[in-house]
Amino acid sequence: MKITQVRLGKLSVPLRVPFKTALRTVDRVEDIVVELHTDTGAVGYGEAPPTGPITGDTAGGIIGAVRELIAPAILGREVDDLESVTALVQSAGVHNTSAKAAVDMALWDLYGQLHRIPVHKLLGSSRRTLVTDITISVNPPQQMAQDALDAVARGYDCLKVKVGADPALDTARLAAVRQAVGDEVCIRIDANQAWTPRQAVRILNEMQDRGLGLELVEQPVPARDLEGLQYVTQHSWVPVMADESVFSPADALRIFQTRAADYVNIKLMKCGGLTNALRIAAAAEICGVECMIGCMLEAKIAVNAAVELACARSIITRVDLDGPVLCSTDPVVGGARFDEKRITVSDAPGMGIQGIQPGYLTYLEP
Repeated sequence: MKITQVRLGKLSVPLRVPFKTALRTVDRVEDIVVELHTDTGAVGYGEAPPTGPITGDTAGGIIGAVRELIAPAILGREVDDLESVTALVQSAGVHNTSAKAAVDMALWDLYGQLHRIPVHKLLGSSRRTLVTDITISVNPPQQMAQDALDAVARGYDCLKVKVGADPALDTARLAAVRQAVGDEVCIRIDANQAWTPRQAVRILNEMQDRGLGLELVEQPVPARDLEGLQYVTQHSWVPVMADESVFSPADALRIFQTRAADYVNIKLMKCGGLTNALRIAAAAEICGVECMIGCMLEAKIAVNAAVELACARSIITRVDLDGPVLCSTDPVVGGARFDEKRITVSDAPGMGIQGIQPGYLTYLEP
């Protein structure tokens, strides 16, 4: 099975409600889809969201990286030589992790199709179902409380609450959410790099003093401030998860060795796809550090790849794969089934993606 064509398209799907964080506000998914065509007729699918505030990747940058750097390196290559071909993807220029992730997952998809086995089984899956949290966007306290109640009514028992846009309001936001949903619902928060180290410790300890019962906080300080992250981990009463601080296996190992965080969030778009995500998970297993599997604002193709990984690695103990359920509809045919909080992986060969419904994908011809 040889790669004969790399085709790109733009996927556009409205969200149920605007997605708001300390870094950005978005009202629809606008992702780049990668199709790898082969001489057997098989097609491998990948997807990359342009998440400039986090990865630095714009839509134009993703398109350019795939067309100018990655596609020339892999065209004509044998899919069965997966290790070599994925290495070519990772070495095709510096950075561009989202473009690399999209092509990398499409290669794994083809490899599974070639050998007629689901990717999660290739990776040694131990489970077929996952339970995800759902994100509550930054808004006024009472709106966040209502959004949390709506999520619980839909069956969610773990909420990922965005904070950080206005630190003075953050405790009030969390208090309103906790009062609305009661003590039995898990609440984890994500500050998206919004606080200084001392500010983070003060806010987090104040939240716990008020009995808000937070499970963890994601990335409370700027990504490059590892000393600050370590300070928060040492002084906060809330466990700390590194997210934007971890783009590569080397980043993860540095976090593990310095104990700069209690947990690590693995995202395919940060690390360049399944190949490097597997390396992060392996390092986490050796160091005994639990991981979350997360996503950007992605539709089902990319999130589906993360599901394949999470089903195969027990060190991934927390799941934040709500991208598809934040969309107003799911135009992707095949792949994992997302039934609100419950995700069931597909047993079809590869990743099980069959295509995209008409009207949602616009092909980008050279």
